[in-house]
Amino acid sequence: MKKILYAAFLLLVVCLPYPVLAQDEEPTVYVIQKGDTLWGLSDRFIRDPFYWPNLWERNQVITNPHFVFPGQRVKIYPDRIEVEKPAEKIAEPPQPVAEKKEEPAPAKTFTVTGGEGFLLEKDRNPAGFIVSTYQNRQMVGEDDVVYTDIGRRNGAEVGSRFSVFKKVGPVTHPISNVVLGYKVLPLGTLQLSELEEKVSKAIITKSFLEIGAGSFLMPYRPGKTEVALKAANRELAGYIVETRLGNNAVAAGDVVYLDLGKAQGLETGNLLYIVRDVVPDQKYALDKIDKLPVDVIGALVVVETGESTSTALIVKSIEAIYRGDRVELKKN
Repeated sequence: MKKILYAAFLLLVVCLPYPVLAQDEEPTVYVIQKGDTLWGLSDRFIRDPFYWPNLWERNQVITNPHFVFPGQRVKIYPDRIEVEKPAEKIAEPPQPVAEKKEEPAPAKTFTVTGGEGFLLEKDRNPAGFIVSTYQNRQMVGEDDVVYTDIGRRNGAEVGSRFSVFKKVGPVTHPISNVVLGYKVLPLGTLQLSELEEKVSKAIITKSFLEIGAGSFLMPYRPGKTEVALKAANRELAGYIVETRLGNNAVAAGDVVYLDLGKAQGLETGNLLYIVRDVVPDQKYALDKIDKLPVDVIGALVVVETGESTSTALIVKSIEAIYRGDRVELKKN
């Protein structure tokens, strides 16, 4: 009898939940609503919208960081978000009424107008040039006639479209003073109307700024597009080397150019932090301080990548941002 009671006691002890586990941190359960994204959840619960890549990394069940569905349940912890796996349901016979599919919440995207420009690197050559204008006018605009050095030998056809750019000037690195390329800005678009072997006649189909002889042509680039955020698969550090308009100080909404590109592994949609070093005042320290944590003063999203440079849109800033400020890409 004693053996039976002892065995029952042991079984009871094993089956009882441990107090330590019961006292583990209790999460807040939240149900995804239409329009929710990890970006928004990070801002709401973690108080930092730019913390979403870390949350994404902790949830391998989410292949797309913004592909979350209304009705999904998530557990909110102080340092992470966990998505509850749906419970397995017993198969039921098919119903005559068609099931209503839930639409995924939209991805966080940023709009680019096509007027951001880029850095023309030395190994990237124009497709051609505007060599003359109708009646040698100094400046032309929409619906005006121009002449180019693009012909049949270039593989062009009547109706081929090209984007028109102007070269502003060379861009040097703020630290090394090495020339990274030439800043170029879009002027408009044109379409070839008559074609010969070496030259062509074209019509200006769209004009953002005045166009003249000497403007160079690149394969047609669409105007307004949407850029979706993309998680980083590596860590990089670089610099803001130039601003679109050449302003000394820029802020959220402005366009800048970076010394990072495809060769370094940067991708369109990557989000980088804009950081600034903090210099310690040694006279107030008991021991020598080599380095302090950096100040994060903003964030930017890459909207176009070249081989070793890129174009980026500043999406957040808490103070003025300058040419020469550092940027960091953090692996998720």
